[in-house]
Order: sequence, then structure tokens, then C-alpha cells
Amino acid sequence: MTVLHGRRRTHEFSGSQAGPHNRSALDTVRTFVAAADAGQFQEAAAELAVTQQAVSKRIAALERNLRVRLFTRTARGAELTIDGQAFLPHARELLRVAERAVGSVRPGRRPLRVDVIASRGAASGLMRGFHRAHPETELDVMWLFDIETAIAAIRSGEIDASFRAIAAPGRPLPEDIESVRVLDEPLQLLTGPAHALAGARSVPLARLAGHRIWMPGVVPGTEWAAYYDDLVAEFGLTIEATGPNFGSDALLDTIADTPALATFMGAHTRLVWPSGHGLRRIPVTDPMPVYPHSLLWHRANPHPALATLRAHLAATADSHDAAGTWTPGWVLPR
Repeated sequence: MTVLHGRRRTHEFSGSQAGPHNRSALDTVRTFVAAADAGQFQEAAAELAVTQQAVSKRIAALERNLRVRLFTRTARGAELTIDGQAFLPHARELLRVAERAVGSVRPGRRPLRVDVIASRGAASGLMRGFHRAHPETELDVMWLFDIETAIAAIRSGEIDASFRAIAAPGRPLPEDIESVRVLDEPLQLLTGPAHALAGARSVPLARLAGHRIWMPGVVPGTEWAAYYDDLVAEFGLTIEATGPNFGSDALLDTIADTPALATFMGAHTRLVWPSGHGLRRIPVTDPMPVYPHSLLWHRANPHPALATLRAHLAATADSHDAAGTWTPGWVLPR
């Protein structure tokens, strides 16, 4: 805390000024509040489990730093001076802020922070299911774009976990990052009502060769770009990522109005479009391409809700690498 006296600046409550035992600034302020509430140094000492002499020394150090008298000794104990009365509400607020600051980073007392990449995707649905099953767990859900940012945030403690497809070629996970595969999401073909495949109940993957599949959200360098690059190479598909990405609404409008275009959509992706669009979601088979979602976290993260989340996902996960499905060879097994 910094207090200005005229043109002189002094740094108050520093550990070096808090007495011979190098008391922390918060201990000093906490002692002042306890003495103010008790009205006696002896009762404050008993509450804080220190000696009355320690209380006196802390109060004296605080008064020296503030350059004011905070208490007046009386026959009944210790009464606040006018300056003490002025300082008391700020001291209480300082202790409340400190408690909130500690709680914000203490595992079990702060929300579990999880990156789901996008609000409408499968990972967001997994977290909604977890919240329904464990409403007592506080959550902070966020959206980070690329895997490097997500891993850096996990390692720094900014987030507790992230949903990603791992591990893209040439980008192995750091040794301190753990992962578990939690969902294989089938891809579906999304077409407008006039598309040549709009009436199909399902479409074999090989039959999509020669059809234009437009996906402006596929950004080079991302794990989903690596996924679709392998899908194109193995099955001879044509995926176009041209043009700006104006979001899902613009994509749906274009697919609805353009008979020559289709797009891939995850089966668990939640989208709503106008009834007049007449869009079709068509399962893709023989083999069924599935997008692998894994949960990533730091192996030393002690947040108890992280273990609860992993247990929930393990209990609700479907089988992986099922017969008749396809994933790139770089995807880590469960």
C-alpha cells in the first residue's frame, strides 16, 4: 500500500517494517481490526493466538507507518481515535479483498476454468452435461482459438483444462500435460434442399469425391486443419476454405442458397437456422469420419473439480476407434 505525505512517498506495511519477526502487512492490519472489535489488546491477543506484547508491537508499528495514533488507552481497554475510526472500514475492506484474492487461486475455492474452443461445439455440450450433473461446481467457460495458446494457458495456470484433438503431426504434447480422449464426434454432411445429395438417408464417404465442401473456418496450422488435410488426402475430397469466415449464420445462409456447395458439421454441434432454409444433416458412412475430442490438463493441477470432471467424462464417454470409423493416424488412442 502506498501513502502520500506531501511530496514524500512511503511504502507502508512492508515486511521489513512490521516488527522484529518480519510480520506481514496483512497480519498487522488483521491485528488492528481484531483489537478494534475487541476493545482490548488482551482479548485480541487471545483471538489471534499471540501474546499481548505481540499485539502491542504490531499496533505500534502500524501507527509509526501511518504516522497517526489509532488507539487511546483507557481504564476499560483501548478505544479508537478519530484516525482509527477512519482507518477501520478500509482495513476491513483490505482483509476482504485479500481473502477474495486467495480464494480466486486456491483449488476448490475458485471456479474450474475450462476452454471449450467454441460455444456451439461438442465440447460445450459436454460441459453443459457436466454442469447438470454437478451443479454445485462453479465453472468459468472460455474460448481459446489454437492449441498452442490453450497449452500455454494450462501450463501457466490461467485455465485448468481444454478440449482439443491431439496430437497433430510434429506437435507432441509437453511431458507435463496429460490427456484423455473423451468423445468421437461423427461428421455429417450439411446441404441445402437443392443439393444433389439432399435426399440421401446417408452418404458413403467415397461418394463425396467431386462434390465441393466449403469450410471457411478451417484455418491452416490448427488441429482441425490437420484433421481435414488427412481426410482430403485419404479419400480424395475437395474441401474449400476460401473467403472470409463470417461465422455459422453466414455459412448456413450460403449452403441453403447454393446447390453446388455442402459443408461438414459435427453431429453434436448445436445450430439453429430459419425453417425456410430447408437444410439437411446427412450421416456419412463407410467409414464414418469422427472428430476426436480429448481433455487436456496439467499433471500437477490439484483442483478437486478437475478430477470430478474427468470421472464424469469417463462415465459418459462412448467407445473410441469403433469399427467402421475413421480418424487420422496421428490421433492419440484413449
